[in-house]
Amino acid sequence: MGDSDKPLMRYSTSEMAKDVLEILEHVGWLDRPISPPARTLHFVGLSMGGMILQEIACLIPEYVSSLNLCCTAAAIENTTTFWENMINRASMLVPKSLENSVRSTARQIFTLKYLAGQDNAHLPDPAATTKVNPPPGGGEYLRFGTNYERFVAQEMHKRLDPKRFGTKGFMLQLIAAGWHHKTATQLAEMADKVGRERILVLHGVEDGMISTPHGRKLIEYINPGVGIIRENLGHAPVLEDTDWFNALLTEQFEKGEKLDGRA
Repeated sequence: MGDSDKPLMRYSTSEMAKDVLEILEHVGWLDRPISPPARTLHFVGLSMGGMILQEIACLIPEYVSSLNLCCTAAAIENTTTFWENMINRASMLVPKSLENSVRSTARQIFTLKYLAGQDNAHLPDPAATTKVNPPPGGGEYLRFGTNYERFVAQEMHKRLDPKRFGTKGFMLQLIAAGWHHKTATQLAEMADKVGRERILVLHGVEDGMISTPHGRKLIEYINPGVGIIRENLGHAPVLEDTDWFNALLTEQFEKGEKLDGRA
């Protein structure tokens, strides 16, 4: 996905975590080894990002200032009936038109209320944010009629770029997410070392990508300082309720800074 290399090999969340640590060391945000370790890193991981983040926290728990796991799972498990599971698996193998594929993806990620609502995205402002350019042709960024229309446009822009969105890379990422597995013992040990007061676990009741029982189980395994199962929320809180989500993360970041004596 994106501009990263996409070699044909088995991907795993544990190897992706090591990639992240290499980047953190390269940019100077992670200095290992030092004694005592500095808790200077705030992590937010959503979906497979949350799986990668679990692996990171297991590797460097003493460097974590706050750990925020959103719409993710310790392991992907079947939480539906046998026949529902068979239908879902079959639907993944049946070729779909681009239109049907985008529509299906939208329903898995977002609530129907959000999709039908007026476009409420925070539009980029070149005057207020550095390195944000005006839209092609100049003028201002405009709104779509609904959130669904904006998602379709973004998804089409992504899917019609074969270099950055290829089937091979997409499938290898799915396999990595499907093979992710952290036991209750591993996550409890990680939480002990990170500090449960530093950890947030969030899941939406209407998440169609990773069902709610996964979020409940993650909360049970970790026993985080903040565990939220929220109604009327799907798989993308960063878009579905941006202001609330940003405020929640800000609170977690500030908590970590206070615990580390920097605020």
